Amino acid sequence: MKNPWIVPVAALAVGAVGGFISGKNTGSSSSDTVAAEQAARMSRGSSRPGMGMDAASEKHSSKAKSASEIYKQPGQLSRVQGLIDYYSNLTPDQLADEAKKLANLPWNERMMASMVLFGRWAEVDPTAALEFSNTMGFAGAFAKSTILQSWASVDPENAARYYSENAKEFAMMNMMGGPGRGRDSAGATIAAEWAKQDPSAAMAWASTLETGKGQAMTAVISEVAKTDPSAAAAMVTSMDEADRQGAYEQIAKTWASTDFDAAKAWANSLPSDQRDAAMASAIEGLAQTDPATAANELSSLSGDAADRAVSTVMQYWAAEDPAKAAAWLQANASEQAQRRSMNELMPNWVNQDSAAALSYVQSQTGDVYDSAAASYIMSNTDGDPQELLSLTDNMGDGGDKFRSIGTISARWMEEDPTAAKAAIEEMDIPDGFKDRLINGGGGGGFRGGPGGGGNGGGGRRGR
Repeated sequence: MKNPWIVPVAALAVGAVGGFISGKNTGSSSSDTVAAEQAARMSRGSSRPGMGMDAASEKHSSKAKSASEIYKQPGQLSRVQGLIDYYSNLTPDQLADEAKKLANLPWNERMMASMVLFGRWAEVDPTAALEFSNTMGFAGAFAKSTILQSWASVDPENAARYYSENAKEFAMMNMMGGPGRGRDSAGATIAAEWAKQDPSAAMAWASTLETGKGQAMTAVISEVAKTDPSAAAAMVTSMDEADRQGAYEQIAKTWASTDFDAAKAWANSLPSDQRDAAMASAIEGLAQTDPATAANELSSLSGDAADRAVSTVMQYWAAEDPAKAAAWLQANASEQAQRRSMNELMPNWVNQDSAAALSYVQSQTGDVYDSAAASYIMSNTDGDPQELLSLTDNMGDGGDKFRSIGTISARWMEEDPTAAKAAIEEMDIPDGFKDRLINGGGGGGFRGGPGGGGNGGGGRRGR
């Protein structure tokens, strides 16, 4: 049976809507809870004008009796505020009932309502919210991220205690939130929120964790670095040496966004085996405000550290001047860095000057051509299908080629299925792949070639 939670609740990993409302401290008395609730309501009332809602919208949202009714209001901001107001006045039992109703909403509406509901529920009855997340299957791991962050934003000590005593409950969340996965682990989520209130206590707790200790301590240091990078740098010495790399990188990137020279000097003072990665992160931080200068700083690096930073520099530089960014990329970056950077370069360039972007693609060779052409095809949604298909003729017989053919064919089938089918029948591709392009089949062939899996294999043809 299809799980209705998977798509919308994935967005909850971005973070909670918690913090709008102070909730129940599970270790406090009932009088403390009442006082917190009253203070929160006063805060909400004073903040509403800043939300941009007029009196009519505010009056309308206060009378809403369901999320479905709120979604009938005009304006997304009014809907968000309406959901906050609605859920903030419900008891924990009523929130549990509302959570069961979320599956009846269209997925885009469910996504927004879920973020607000779980954020609120976690602040008034976090253990019940977590119990409900256990009924959501795989998607429950994403909901747990919002619940933990919201709980920790108002009561980090009890959130931390619960996690320490029930770590196995968050095993799936930790698997999805490990290093390099773009999400925080459960411990890091709590530690980051706690660090906003009491960095020392957060660091002390993070250091006791058996799983994810390094990531949790890094989360604390990253939070401190936002306001005091020097203090954050001093905190790294309390970490195990094997866990320090991520902390160094976070400090360098954050510090460089406001004072690159200081960040550069600090990164150069690090042990040799940590220096290049920290410097690459500092350059990534500089790229946010001055990508051209950041590109020049890359000359001090080589190898994987430099390759990693190139893509970030391209991300920001391409938004400002894709032609100059492309010229620098071709003249200075490794082949691997060039390939990785095409997904940053091409979307901006195609949007600003598709003819110049095409000329650049056609000037490339080998694997760099494959990556450039594939990114150009993906970005050029208005391009003529036949012209785009011609770019695939010079691609190697690998994943880039077949994904590109799949992308073009899918668009073409929507616009002119008769012409698309005729063109696909004439393509020099396996019959099974043709059938999937014409009749569908889940897009398996788009991911990795005619076989529908992996990286496509095959290698390049001679040109």
